[in-house]
Order: sequence, then structure tokens, then C-alpha cells
Amino acid sequence: MIVVEGYTLKLKLSAIAIALSFANLSYANTAAEGQIENITVHGTYLSINEANAIKTPTPILDVPQSLSIVTAEEITLRGITSIGQIIDYTPGVNTSQGEGHRDSVVFRGVRSTADFFLDGNRDDVQYFRSLYNIEQVEILRGPNALLFGRGGTGGVLNRVSKKAQLDQNFNGYQASVNTFEGFEGQLDTNFAVAEDAAVRINAMYEKLDNHRDFFDGSRIGFNPTARIELDMDTILDLSYEYADHERFIDRGIPTGADGRPVEALRNIVFGDPENNYSTLEAHIFRAAIKHKFTEDIKGNFSAFYGDYDKVYSNFFANNYFPDTNQVELDGYIDTTERDNLILSGNVVGEFSTGDIGHTLMFGSEFIQTDSDQNRINPEFSTRTGNDNLRNDRENFIAQRPLDILGLAGTNANGVAFTAPFTDLNDDTRVSLDVFSFYVQDEIELSEHLDVVLGARFDSFDIEVFNADPDVLETRTRKDQEVSPRGGIVYKPQENISIYASYSESFLPRSGEQFADINGNDNQLDPDTFTNQEIGLKWDFADSLSFTMAIFENEQSSPQVSDNDASTLDIIETEISGFELQLLGYLTDDWHISANYSKLDGEQADPSLTPRELPENTFSLYSRYQVNRLFSFGLGVTYQDESFINNSNSAVLPSYTRIDASAIYEVSRDMRVQLHIENLTDKLYFPNAHSTHQVTVGAPINASVRLVGQF
Repeated sequence: MIVVEGYTLKLKLSAIAIALSFANLSYANTAAEGQIENITVHGTYLSINEANAIKTPTPILDVPQSLSIVTAEEITLRGITSIGQIIDYTPGVNTSQGEGHRDSVVFRGVRSTADFFLDGNRDDVQYFRSLYNIEQVEILRGPNALLFGRGGTGGVLNRVSKKAQLDQNFNGYQASVNTFEGFEGQLDTNFAVAEDAAVRINAMYEKLDNHRDFFDGSRIGFNPTARIELDMDTILDLSYEYADHERFIDRGIPTGADGRPVEALRNIVFGDPENNYSTLEAHIFRAAIKHKFTEDIKGNFSAFYGDYDKVYSNFFANNYFPDTNQVELDGYIDTTERDNLILSGNVVGEFSTGDIGHTLMFGSEFIQTDSDQNRINPEFSTRTGNDNLRNDRENFIAQRPLDILGLAGTNANGVAFTAPFTDLNDDTRVSLDVFSFYVQDEIELSEHLDVVLGARFDSFDIEVFNADPDVLETRTRKDQEVSPRGGIVYKPQENISIYASYSESFLPRSGEQFADINGNDNQLDPDTFTNQEIGLKWDFADSLSFTMAIFENEQSSPQVSDNDASTLDIIETEISGFELQLLGYLTDDWHISANYSKLDGEQADPSLTPRELPENTFSLYSRYQVNRLFSFGLGVTYQDESFINNSNSAVLPSYTRIDASAIYEVSRDMRVQLHIENLTDKLYFPNAHSTHQVTVGAPINASVRLVGQF
């Protein structure tokens, strides 16, 4: 019997076994009525798909860049519920903690909070993104400024939303429960309202729970969409999405004198049970028009508006003193109110000049962002008047539970205190206007040789008003950058491509969340990123593909010199490595996804290894169809050790996690799925945010999911 945080997993798995037994009986009854039909659907494969993010009708085999696609079908079959679970089984990327309140991906050694896109539109607010209304997730590696503008320095993640389907009527559902007592329900319904119009509604509710004390939360998503065929050549898609998220914030445990997570503290939550939380309310409107001007010229035009209101409140471990078993707690509460308006469009034309073929794309984008954000620190009543409140912290005995509740408690010296959030740390009002124009030509020189050339111009104009009464100043900066991209694709035969590419990107000094141009930072040029990559893509057959990429990324970051503020130091970071991916069906019944990446990096002056850069990562997911009714899957993910911080003084240990699943077809309209994570119940630490904030991985846990249609 395995005991997990006060209840038995054995009891939970018994309930799941009963559910599967019931499913077997239900199937037997259905069989007697002659209604059996296997609803397993084999998906399309990496190299014959097209990525929405590419913006041209180019097969992935012909794209000179490393990328991966996970479809909605695969997300459902594997029981994936988060972006992080996708990242675990994708080469070249790994997860960061995200301070417990947001998706955070490390793309080839570059941590990002804002390189997320929805239908190609920037989705830069910090939150955990739901997958209930997503058709596929696309992960592109390497700088991507030509297609996405600023950022995209190590890669981007684009979610493609589900759209209404003309001339179709269907109703799908999913329901799941897990051994942490969390549960989820999803609905996907589509109905035609006329020959040229349809409506689709995706909705979800999720009750969150996990293995950590005090953790709870919920997520609500509601996304109606409509598709209207205005004429034979024009399609209009409309969408509104409402999101309401709330969750407990857990920023993990500290590291000890050896720089590794303190395993003895693995069951302690270093926070206030009542004041570690995050809430998000969002209203997102999208409209997109696809128009065919001629057989060879097509246009895509979209408008995106997002209104976001977010609160993030937390206490966390800032330091740990092993000799006295005391932990120093810090904290703050953040609020963000952001409006994003994005207008974009591109025209793609396919034509020939003599014997040379062209796929020429022109596009432009306008972004207007208004973002009000502030941070308030706690004032511990036990601090003396001589202390700097903006570094206000308190020490506690590291015990379970920590002696803090409701902004009050007892410190390590046994003295009672209060800690209200009253000290304003910063209050900024951001106004941002971005205008972009880009052009790209995919040139078919011959049957075997393609060349890709393009460039993007970005004008990034930002104004930041610092409303802190102690500061009251306005800072502005305007950056204008040109980002080139070039690639060559050689195809010795139709199912093989060998490519080489070069691309550049940049990140303004205001940062991904816009407010960091205080002090001398507003005088600094953007960070710049370059990527050189060569790769191979090979479709062994219609159902199996192999991809390989070797790359080198370089980052150049100007910094004000510590010795002379009138001069600059240029900090150079170089990350190189290679990736391998095998994806598809080895046989008609055996699906496999195998991924490996090797990364090596160095940051000069001082000479250190970039944080969150595991040298080796490996993942394997295999699913076998035993018969028409039953299949099972096994997954293994390995991550090498990496440094938690830039000073290389703290280490995230390596780990191997094993996952498993089983799928049983109850009837032609229903299947039951069992998913088990961390099958060997290994203690592991998947990621971190900083030296004393290390995530404790979940012990063995399971979920049962019912998937069907009516």
C-alpha cells in the first residue's frame, strides 16, 4: 500500500479498477446490440503537417527550422492537461517554475515569460494556459523575429484554437478525476445554423488539487466561435473566450549548503495558506478573415483584443540557514491590468518567374498595449525602523506547517508579528505601440533546391510612467530593428530534406513585461540573438518521420559597466547543441515519440554556464494497440542536472520519471483512459525559479478519463 499525503493510493486505484470493470460490462452490452466500432483515430505526422505559425502553405518537411506539433487528439490520448506536460516530451526545451503562477518555458537555454501565441497573436500575460479549446500546439525553436517580432529569442509556443466547422454537427465531452481529488469536465459541440454558417462551443471546468499542503484552485473556460462563409472565396471566423482562474501559489523549497534541494523539507510549503494565491479574469475577442483573391493569391487578416485582470499574491523562501533550520521569508502582491489590441494581416502569392517558383508573403502587424501593474511588499511588524522596508523579510523555523497564517504569525524568536501588504514597491503605467512589416520569399530554384529569404522591420515605441510617489517620472524609448532570416533546403528525394538556416531576433530593454527601463536601462540597446542551424528531415514512410537539428545560438546583451556608468560591458552568451526526434508508427499498431537533445552553453564575463540548461534530456512515449479495443502506453522522461542560478552555486538534480497509460474502447462513442504519472514514486525536482525556490515533483498519481460523443 502506498500512502500519499494522508490518503491511500491503493483505494483510489481500486475505484479506477471498478470504473474499468464497469466499462467492460458496458461494452459487452453494446456488443450484443451490434453497435461496436473502434473510435481510435491515427493522427497525421510531423513532416506532412502544416504549422499555423509558419503562415504559408509550406509542408513542415520544407521548413528550414526545428519545430514540433502536438495535436488535440494526441493531447487527449495522452491525458495531457498542461503546457508543461507537452514540454516534458519535446526536444530542445524544458520547463521553468514560473513562480508557481504561469507557464514558463526554457527554449534552448533561454527562459521566457512572454513567447506565447494564440493563433499567431501575441499572448504575453503571465498565466497557465488551458488546452480545452486547442486544435494543436506548435513549438518552434530558434529566434523567430521574422514571423513573430520581438522576443522569440530561443523559440516560441503557438496554440491553434478550435474553429467552428461548416456542414457538421457533433457533440464531444471529456470528464476526468484523479487521485489528488481534482476533477475536470469539457464540452465541445458544433452545429450548422445554415449552409454557410456554423457555431462551435468549447467549455471547461477544472477543480485543481495536488500533493502539496493547502493547494487548491479552479479554472473556468468558455469559448464560443462562429464561422461564416461570406462567399465562395471568403471565410470569417469569430471567437470570444472567457477565462476565470484561481489557484494556490507554491514556490517550492530551498537549497542547502551543498546547493541542492533540502529533501528533509520536501513536505513543507513556504507560504501563507491564505495569502499565496493567483487570480485571473480574461476576456479575449478574435476575428479572422481568409480571402482567396485568385487561385494563387490568398490573404489572412485578423483582429485580436484581450482584456486581462490578474492578481498574484505570495510569500516564498528567500534564504535558508541549515545550522539553525531557519528559513527567511519574503513576499509581495502584484496586480496587472492589461489591454492588448493586435491588428495583423498577410498576403501570400504563389507564382513563377521562368523556371523559378516563388511563395511570396507580405505582412504587417500593429500592436497597442496598455498595462497597469504594481507591486506591494509586506511590512513585518517585528522589523525595526532602521530596516529598509523594501527588503523587509522575516525568519521562521522550517517546520510543517510554517507559523504564518493570514498575514500574521510567530517568527523564529517566538515573537508574534503581523505582515500586511502596505509598502508600495513600484507602480507603473505602460503604453506601448508596435508597428511591423515583413516580407519573405520561398524560392524553388529546382525540383531539389529551395531558398528562403526574408526580413522584418519592427518599430517598438514604449512609454512607462512610474507612479510611485517617491519617483513620479516618465521614461520613453523607441527601438527600430530589422531582423533577417535566410535558409536553404536541399531535397535529394521527395521524402528527405537537408537544410541550413540563419535568423536573428531582439528583445527591448523594457523586458518581456515592459516595465524594466528604470535607472540607466532606458539608454541601452536591445539584447540581440542570432541562430545558425542545420538539420535533416526524413519521412521513412507515410507514418514515420525522423528529424535532426544542430544549432548555435548567440546572445549579446549590453550592460552598464559596474566600474564606470558611462561605459558599457557586452555580455555574450553562447548555447549550442543538437536535437533528435523520431515520431510516428513503427507498425500499424505501435506509435512512438522519441526525443533527445544535448545542450552546452557558456556565458562570458564571468565565464559561467547559463542556468536551467540541462546537458542531456531524453523522452520516449510509446503506445501499442493490442487489439481493436485496448491499447496501452509507456513514457520515460529524463533530464540531466542543471544550475538553478546564474552564479552556478545551486544545482537542480537530474531525474528520470516513468509514466503509463491504458485506453479501453467501451463503444463506438465512448472510451475510458487510465493515466499514471511517476509510476515508480520517485522523489524528484523538475524545475526551479531561483536558488531557494525548487519545485517538488508529484509522487505517484493517477487519473481516469472518460472521452466520448453523443
